[in-house]
Formats: sequence, C-alpha cells, structure tokens
Amino acid sequence: MYLTIFALYFKHELQRFTQIKLKFFKTMTKIKFGTDGWRAIIAQEYTVDNVKRVTEGTAIWMKEHNMDKVVIGHDCRFAGKLFAETTARVFGLYGIKVNLAKNFVSTPMVSLGIVKTKSDMGIVITASHNPPSYNGYKLKSSFGGPTVPKDVAAIEAKIPDVPTSKPLPSLEQMLEDGLFNYIDLENIYLEHVRENFDLATIKKANIRMAYDAMYGAGQNAVMKLFPDALPLHCELNPSFNGQAPEPIDRNLQELSATLKENDNLDMGLANDGDADRIGLYDADGNFVDSHHIILLLMHYLHKYKGMSGKVVVSFSATNKIKKLAEMYGFDIEITKIGFKHIAEIMIKEDVLIGGEESGGIAVKGHVPERDGVWSGLLIFEYMAKTGKSLKELIQEVYDLVGSFSFYRDDLHIEEAKKLEIVENCKSGVYSSFGKYNIQGSDNLDGFKYFLDGEDWVMIRPSGTEPVLRVYAQASTPEEVRAILDATQATLLG
Repeated sequence: MYLTIFALYFKHELQRFTQIKLKFFKTMTKIKFGTDGWRAIIAQEYTVDNVKRVTEGTAIWMKEHNMDKVVIGHDCRFAGKLFAETTARVFGLYGIKVNLAKNFVSTPMVSLGIVKTKSDMGIVITASHNPPSYNGYKLKSSFGGPTVPKDVAAIEAKIPDVPTSKPLPSLEQMLEDGLFNYIDLENIYLEHVRENFDLATIKKANIRMAYDAMYGAGQNAVMKLFPDALPLHCELNPSFNGQAPEPIDRNLQELSATLKENDNLDMGLANDGDADRIGLYDADGNFVDSHHIILLLMHYLHKYKGMSGKVVVSFSATNKIKKLAEMYGFDIEITKIGFKHIAEIMIKEDVLIGGEESGGIAVKGHVPERDGVWSGLLIFEYMAKTGKSLKELIQEVYDLVGSFSFYRDDLHIEEAKKLEIVENCKSGVYSSFGKYNIQGSDNLDGFKYFLDGEDWVMIRPSGTEPVLRVYAQASTPEEVRAILDATQATLLG
C-alpha cells in the first residue's frame, strides 16, 4: 500500500515538475538574428541551452537542404571553447560532420575554411565588436561569407522553444563515428595570404607598423606575418580590459598616442574582436576611417592593378564613394546596414569592393567576407609598390573627390527615449538640427538627413547593441562635431 501511495505521489510531483519546467521554457528567450548574427549577454540570454537551441535550428535547416558538413570556430571571448564544442556536439547529434578549430580564430578564417574544405555551412562563436559581456553566433554559407537574409530567417524560424533533451555525443564519440575533426584554420588562412600577396616586396619596403589586436583573434596571424611590428594588446584577455573591441578612434587612443610619440613608425593597424574589421592610423597618429579605406582600396585596385567591377556599400557610407565610382565608370549599389546584404550581391555579381562604415570591407579575389587583416595587407601592398606614405595616398584620393571628415556618436539612452526619437524621424518631425537646415532625406535603413553641400547627418538604432547611433559627415572635424552636437541637442532636448 505504501509503495502505491509513494508511486502516486511521485507521479503527481513529476507532473507538477514537468508543468513548471514547461512554463519556464515557454518564457525562454525568443532568439532573433540582428544585422550580423545573434548576440546576447553571457549568462543572461547567451547560455549553453540557448546555443543548443540555435544550433538545433541550424541543423534541422541543414538536414532539410541535404547539407552534412560544417566548420566551427570561436574568437577570444569568455567561454568561446565551451560554446563552440556545445555547437559541435549538437551537430553531431544530427549526424552532421564537424571541422572544429581547436584554438581561437578570426571570422575570415572560418569563412575561408568553409571554401577550402568544401563545407556547407560555418559557425563563428563571436560577438565581433560588441562589449566584452556579449557573445554571439554568426552563420556562414558555402561560398565563404555571411548567410543571406532569407536563409537566416528560415533558420531562425526553425529554432525550437526548448533545448534538446537528448544526450549529446562526446567529441571522442563523434571522432570514432567519423563526424569530427580538429582543423588548423589559422594555417590555412596564412597559406592563402602567402599565395595572394607579395610579402617579400611588402617586407622589403620596411613599412614600420604598430599593430593593435584589441585582444582579438587577429593577433597570432598578424604577428606571424609581421614579427617586427610593434604589438599592442596582442595577448589573450577575454575581458578586453573592459573595452569593446571595435576599431574606431575613441577606442584606439593608445595606438594613436604610440604613433604620435614614436617617429620610427609609419602607420598603425587595428582589428576588432574577430578581426573582420579594420582601423588605420597614419604616421602622425591621425585616424583613417573605413570611408577613406574603401576609397583608397577602390583607387588602388583600379588605377594601380587595373581591376574593375561593381561597388557595393551600406547606407551609412560616405557619398564620396559614389563620386569616385562614377568617375571610374563603376556601377554602385547602396544596401541596408549589415554585411549579409553586401555578400548577397557579391555572390551573384562582379563586385570589386563591398564595404561598411563600421570597418568591414571585402574585395574581389578573396572570399565575399569582411576581412580586416586582408584589407590591411592591401594597404601595405599599396604603400610598398608606390613608395608613398598613407597621408600621401589619402591626398591622392582627395585630389579626385575632395577632402572630408566623418565621426559617429553612440548614444546610450533609455529605450523609451530611443523609440520616441525613431518615431519622430518616421513622422518627419525634424526640419533642422540647430542652425543646420535639412535639405532632403533618405530612410533606406535609418534616417539620413542631407544638409548644405555634401554635409549630412544620420540617425539609426543599432542592430546589435542597445544604443542609438548618430553619424555625420562634413568638410572638417570641427564642423562634424558641431553637427553632431546640434543634432543631439535637438534629439534629446
């Protein structure tokens, strides 16, 4: 009798526990991919269970499309190895073969590895340039670039509400079953670089460089290619010393100061956390933003290397790029923010260069993927073959399209205020920002307001962080700052 009573009690408690569990899982995070993957704060929404969910959705979609081979890598962020191995084991559960990078690697290394191994998909465990409290999950496709938007949406729709309850195979078991291998993606990448660049000529030019890895995944590869470079933040530090690893001027003041204080340096290169973005400094410690880098590469690839093709840039890029493209007879297309939109065009059309304001640039002859190291190598090659300094090369571009300055502020404001500003933009509330009258506007992705001449200001909520971005272009740094200040006064007043 007591056993019967105990059995009934146990059954009741099990049912109650199951109901509680189901109720808990119903409140689990709705996972959404932003402009470049899924990103969330570690231990809040970015958990092992949620990584399992995303991977299972990806695996289900892959199996439906007869795909059975994937490459996985992680950057230098906290618990990257744990999340990458969890991802590998979920794919193993679905019988999908996994090539896993044993150590940290850059996003471009994973993308190149997909092509070299003829894999169907790639996963990068990275939050790119986001603050150190974040991690993320990037989807890459067989062509070696970001998965196109329609496929991302289809995978997102397959993500289950709860993580799988099935026991995951161990890596050892997967190895025995022929479903798992470690792969040296960094060496594959370095060999690819050596095949495509005249490193002897670059080194012979004796370009003295300071390299800021921002504690990111480019550190080993760049220092192997340029062992004489002056290294900054080229060690493993998952906290990034508390600094978001985004290669923009305000985050790279130590690199700037190093160049200003050292007459023996010719330039500075920086990459973000997963090394798909680039930042540059000239010998005087002046920041060279991605708008200028895109212009430099367009000019170099066409004038000096005789290459041509379409130019594709995101909505926040300078209009000077369009001016140079038209000068060279290139078609140009403006896309929404997010490199996946650029990559989708690159895999279908003959594209010379694709680039974003945020420092992500891809060029013809490489995978259709942002690559901060590759872009830096092209600049070194440009300097080596012309014998000109970075300042002289920029002036060469200015002689064609005119000089300009650009800057971006990131406003950390309450969500209610951010939504109010966005609604005001949609409703056409703003006619001026201080003394700057709006002459026209465009709202392809965000709200770009054209002012006098070639000046403009743009307002857009970030797709990866809880911030409101305000961008501006003008003829001088002082005028850019004045436009940004006037815009913020209007928005927040």
